[in-house]
Amino acid sequence: MNTSDTFKEFVSNIKIPENQADTISYRYGRITKALNEKHRGTDSKTANSLQVGSYGRYTGIKGISDLDMLYIMPNSKWPEYNVSGGQSKLLNDTKSAISNTYSASDIKVDRCVVTVNFLDSHIDVQPVFELEDQDYKYPDTYNSGSWKITKPRKEMSAMREAEDQKNKNLRRLCKMARAWKNKNGVCMGGLLIDTLAYNFLHSTTDYDSSSFSFYDLMCRDFFKFLYDQPKDQKEYGALGSKQRVKVRKSFRRKSKKAYDLAVEAIDSVSDKKKHRKWRDIFGNNFPKYQNEESEACYINESYRNTEEFIESYYPINIRYDLKIDCEIKQNGFRNGLLREFLVKRIKLLPNKSLRFYINQMDVPRPYFVKWKVTNRGEQAIKRDCIRGQIIDDAGSLERKESTNFKGSHFVECYIIKDNMVVAMDSIDVPISEE
Repeated sequence: MNTSDTFKEFVSNIKIPENQADTISYRYGRITKALNEKHRGTDSKTANSLQVGSYGRYTGIKGISDLDMLYIMPNSKWPEYNVSGGQSKLLNDTKSAISNTYSASDIKVDRCVVTVNFLDSHIDVQPVFELEDQDYKYPDTYNSGSWKITKPRKEMSAMREAEDQKNKNLRRLCKMARAWKNKNGVCMGGLLIDTLAYNFLHSTTDYDSSSFSFYDLMCRDFFKFLYDQPKDQKEYGALGSKQRVKVRKSFRRKSKKAYDLAVEAIDSVSDKKKHRKWRDIFGNNFPKYQNEESEACYINESYRNTEEFIESYYPINIRYDLKIDCEIKQNGFRNGLLREFLVKRIKLLPNKSLRFYINQMDVPRPYFVKWKVTNRGEQAIKRDCIRGQIIDDAGSLERKESTNFKGSHFVECYIIKDNMVVAMDSIDVPISEE
């Protein structure tokens, strides 16, 4: 595997495509115009708004669905809203102005923002008042209401400075980390990802002048950095602004899995294995092994690659935690849980019954569940039984399977809410070749 060319192609694959960027800009522009007409009597589509969040830091990737913007209010309006109940009034006035452009049924007021919902994404609009140092006051309606401070320009400035210092590696690492998050259902916000990537590259000089040919090592070391973070750390100081960024759920278990896969990929002498391990980390946007299909057809001329990918059907916006496990039985007797076998590095023997189920989840209803069961290896190819189709849960929040042939397999579970994948988990099913 040519590391430089492969990772360069991967980074290109996850770039926000031009048509999606055009759609985002169009929507930002319409919202900005509606607010300018309301508060300034002008029809500008660009003045007085600021693209923030991952999109504003240029660390978002293809399929981005969680977008943020600030609308900078005229200072003359401050006395009108700096009164009791003024925070709620500002958000409701913002909603009212946007509803002249978008249907009111697609707009809702949240605690600090106005959310404009689309089928493929949503934009959180935050009306703010600018301070002298380019920080902003925003309304918080919790309890009786208050004003809080946000500092996105400092975060964007820190990102730009680090790009120059780290040979443009920071934004690329942030994007690759998002691909890992989406593939593995890691419950991490975008600002936390960017902050940890920033902290990692500032903890070492190894990648100050390196580029794509060292991205396998950089990713490996980044996952090790994540796994080595303190177990009890609940928040970090954001890059540039040092504002508090909360850790929603521990990311250490999935970081360790990614690190182990990266080590295996780097150490492997097989290009096919290298690509497969990196695809297990980063998903379908990481390039395939170029001879995969031809080699499979050599084993079985009737072979069909039937694997589907969830991102082809839904935007991915991981906001909740999900963990699946598997109960193992043989002849009606319980042998244990699959994760216990995996910890002990024990492979399953054929002819066992498997019940995959949701072990823990914090997604509020309503939602629906889908599963994916994918077989790998020569046996699966010979039998033309790759599977990999995405199927609906039958209502029991479980999926029953059996170890009916040897090789490596995996199962994924997806939670769909508001037409987006909001939680995801996967588990490997290693079945002994003996």
